Amino acid sequence: MMKFLKKSLVSKLVGTLILGGVFLCTAPAFAASSSANQFVQQLDKILSTGTLSDALSLFEKMPADLKDDVDLKSLHASLLLSAGKTGEADKIASELLSKSPKNIDVLFLNAMIAKQKNNTTKKQQYLKQIIAIQPNNPDANIELGNEQAMKRNYRNARDYYLKAMKGDPNNIEALFGHGKMSYYLQRDDDSKKSFNKILELDPTYAPALSYLAKFEAEARHYKKAVEYLSKAIEIEPDNSDYYFDLGTFHRGAGKFEEAEKAWKKATELEPDYFLGYAYLAGLYDEQNKLDLAYEYYKKVVQKNPNYYYAYESIGMLAWHEGNYEESKSAFEAAYKANPNNASYALMISACLQKMKKPQECKQFTEKAMKGMDKNSFEYLSLRLFHDMAGDSTLALKVQNEESKKKKGKYLYYLALYWDIKGNSSIAHKYYAEVTSIKGADFFEFRLAEWAEKGV
Repeated sequence: MMKFLKKSLVSKLVGTLILGGVFLCTAPAFAASSSANQFVQQLDKILSTGTLSDALSLFEKMPADLKDDVDLKSLHASLLLSAGKTGEADKIASELLSKSPKNIDVLFLNAMIAKQKNNTTKKQQYLKQIIAIQPNNPDANIELGNEQAMKRNYRNARDYYLKAMKGDPNNIEALFGHGKMSYYLQRDDDSKKSFNKILELDPTYAPALSYLAKFEAEARHYKKAVEYLSKAIEIEPDNSDYYFDLGTFHRGAGKFEEAEKAWKKATELEPDYFLGYAYLAGLYDEQNKLDLAYEYYKKVVQKNPNYYYAYESIGMLAWHEGNYEESKSAFEAAYKANPNNASYALMISACLQKMKKPQECKQFTEKAMKGMDKNSFEYLSLRLFHDMAGDSTLALKVQNEESKKKKGKYLYYLALYWDIKGNSSIAHKYYAEVTSIKGADFFEFRLAEWAEKGV
C-alpha cells in the first residue's frame, strides 16, 4: 500500500505524491478528455489501494492519444523515480524539459531526479529556475528550506518555508517546516500557530501533535503534554521518538513506572539505539535500583561504545560493588574518551591501589602527571596515589579553596587516600565534609555518600 497526499486525480491530476517515502512531485491540473478521465480514474484507484508496480503497469497500457500528455508523462516519471528506476525517469524528464523548459512541474521533476543522483549543482539550477518564474513556488521553497534545515541554518530555512506558505497557505509540509524552525528559533507563538493550523487542516497529523506536546512539557503542563502525545501515538504507534518524549514527560511528572514503560517501548522499536537504554539506566540509578542501572549502562556501551558518560556510571557502580577491576576498565574507557578529566585518572589510580598493584599505579600516574602544573590539584592528588604518602600540601590547598565543587571533589580524594591506607577515622572526616556540600553535581559526591553510609 502506497502512502500519499493528493487531491482527486479524477477531476484534476493534482497532489503531492509521497510514494515509498522516496519522491515528492506535484503534477499540475489538465483539461481531461474522456480517455484521460478514464485513465486517471483507474490510476487514482490504484494509487489509493494498489502498489507502485500496479501503477507503473497501467502506464504500459496507456491509450495512444495520451502518450504525449506532459502531465501524465511527468507523473509517470515521478512514479518511476519512486520505484528506484532513476534512469528511466531521467530519460522521460529530459525529454519533457527539452520540449517545455519553463514548465515548473517539469523543472521540479528534473530537480528531484538530480537530487536522487546526488547532483547538487543541477538540482540547484532547476530550483533557481523555478524561483525565478514563481518566487513563492511551494515545492521549490520547501526543498530549499529542507536543505537549510539539514545544515541547521534554521532562520534561512524558516524564510523559505514562509515563501512556500505565501504560495500555498494550507501546505502542510510548509507549515510544519515553519513551525519546526520557529520552535528551534524560540519563536513559540509563530510555531504554535503553524502547528495548530496544521491540525485544523488535518487533525491526524501526528508530528504537529508531538511538537505541541513539547510546548506543554516545557511549561511543566505534563498532563496536557501526555494527552497530545498519546494522540500522536494512536496515529503513529511505531514512532519511537514519541515514546522517548512520552517517557521524559512522565519522568518530569514523577511517574517513574510510566516513564519506564514508555522507554522500554522505545527500546523495543529501536533495539540497536543506545538512548532508550541510557534513559532507563538513569531512571533506575535515580531510584537507587543499582543492579538494574548497572545492567542498562552496560547495554548503553554495547550499543554505543563511544558514549563515555555511561562508562563513568559503570565505573562508579562497579566501585560500589567492590569490583575494582571492572571499575578500572570502565574509568579507563572514560579517560580515553576524555583525557583532560583528572577524576578518571584518579579513580584508575585508586582502583590499582585497591587491587594492590602499587607498581602498576606508579607507571600509570607517572604518565598521567606528565606536563601537569606541579602545584595543581590534579598533580598533587595523582602524586598522593603515586607515593601513598605526603598529604599535607594537598590538604592545605583544599581547605583554602573557595570553589565548593573543586573543594568537595579533592576532599573526596583525600578521604579515599586515607581509606586505602586504612585510617577510617580521617577518611570519614573528609567524606563527611564532602557530603555536607549542598547542591553538589560531581560524581565523587555520590561515592562519598556511599562510603559515609557504608552502603
